[in-house]
Amino acid sequence: MTNGKRIITSIPLVFLVIALIVGPATAADLVLPHDTQAHVYFSPRGGAQGAVVAEIAQAKESIFVQAYSFTSEPIVTALIQAHARGVKVEIILDKSQRTDKRSGTMAVREAGIHTVIDYRHAIAHNKIMIIDQDTVVTGSFNFTKSAEEKNAENLLIVRSPELAKLYQDNRKRHMEHSGD
Repeated sequence: MTNGKRIITSIPLVFLVIALIVGPATAADLVLPHDTQAHVYFSPRGGAQGAVVAEIAQAKESIFVQAYSFTSEPIVTALIQAHARGVKVEIILDKSQRTDKRSGTMAVREAGIHTVIDYRHAIAHNKIMIIDQDTVVTGSFNFTKSAEEKNAENLLIVRSPELAKLYQDNRKRHMEHSGD
C-alpha cells in the first residue's frame, strides 16, 4: 500500500496450499487451481470495505457471514439490500454483538435476516463471507468502520468453489451450536 491508496491484485495461485481449520483438531489442505483469482486489500483506507460491499451487491443466491465485530453501516446496509432482492443471507456473530450498541445485529434481524450468536467459543473470531458458494471473503478485516478507517487489516477475496465448500462445511458446524 502506498500512502493509503487502494491495492487490488489479481493473483494466479499456482501451487498455493491453504490449510484451513475445519473443526476441533482437524485441518484440510487444498491446492487451488492455477487459474484461481484472488483480490487483496489492505487498510486503513485501502478499499476493503468497498470491496466487501461490491461482492455483496453482486451476490445472486446466497451470502453466509461469520463475524466477530459487525458495525460497518455500509456492509450492514448491503446485506439488508441483498436480502430484500431475494438473496439468502444468514449470519453468525460473536456473543459480544448481542449487546454492542454499535452492532448491526438488530438492523439485520429487523430486516428478517436469520442471525444467530455463537455462544460456544470464548471468542467467535471469524471474519468470513461465503458468496454464491464460489467466493470466499476473509482475512483480519472485521466488518467495522474502524477496520476500514483506522486499523491495519487485510482482506482476501478468493473465487474458488472448492475453498468455499470448506468454509461452508465449517460454517454449518458453527450454525449447529449457535442460537438466538
